[in-house]
Amino acid sequence: MSKNIMQAFLQKIAANNNREWFNDHKQEYLEAKEEFERVVDHAIKAIGTFDASIAHLTAKDCVYRFYRDTRFSKDKSPYKKHFGAYISSHGRQGLHGGYYIHVQPGQSLLGGGIYWLPTNILTSVRNEIMGNIDEWLKCVENGQFISNFGYANESDWSDEHISPKGFGMQHLKKAPKDFPADYEYVKYLKMKDYCVWQTIPDDFFSQPDWDKKMVKILKVAKPMMDFTNSVVDDYE
Repeated sequence: MSKNIMQAFLQKIAANNNREWFNDHKQEYLEAKEEFERVVDHAIKAIGTFDASIAHLTAKDCVYRFYRDTRFSKDKSPYKKHFGAYISSHGRQGLHGGYYIHVQPGQSLLGGGIYWLPTNILTSVRNEIMGNIDEWLKCVENGQFISNFGYANESDWSDEHISPKGFGMQHLKKAPKDFPADYEYVKYLKMKDYCVWQTIPDDFFSQPDWDKKMVKILKVAKPMMDFTNSVVDDYE
């Protein structure tokens, strides 16, 4: 059911991204949006079994707007090509890391972490990693983490392509200012975000045990998120 409604609509909007078509098919959008919100509500309950901080949320707190802000974009398409939800105890707009659900034909994924941190907070995270490198390595270099998300900065997520798994969307080519370029674990300091993801099949949310599969993936990301959130939360 989830695949048929959500994926079918998203395939259509990708080919007909204009207001006239959307207005003529508004009911299809509303049905797909409602189905996505049901998925997110169920996901919150499942994630809440291992992260109680998000258990109070509802889909309304987490789902992003489907309408694009085109003011500063060359792409003037009025609508997104995906449904997205960010499940964080501090809300969609907070800096606190959370869990992400992305539904898009051929590029659906589950993810988590922190993104777009201000420079001062990102610098603090980098300092925390250097100061507690053994703890950090336990979070991101264990077998489960690598199996689910891979190694830092060896993946790609763009509008054109997404790696099957990933750890870090963007990174610097050189060590950040005032950090040692010869540091053994400098790759973690070059990271501009601390996000992880794993792609999922388009029919994922139609599978009877999708919630258990989702928990198995996202639970692995939580220690890394807890580490970075311990820094970010000092600023919120």
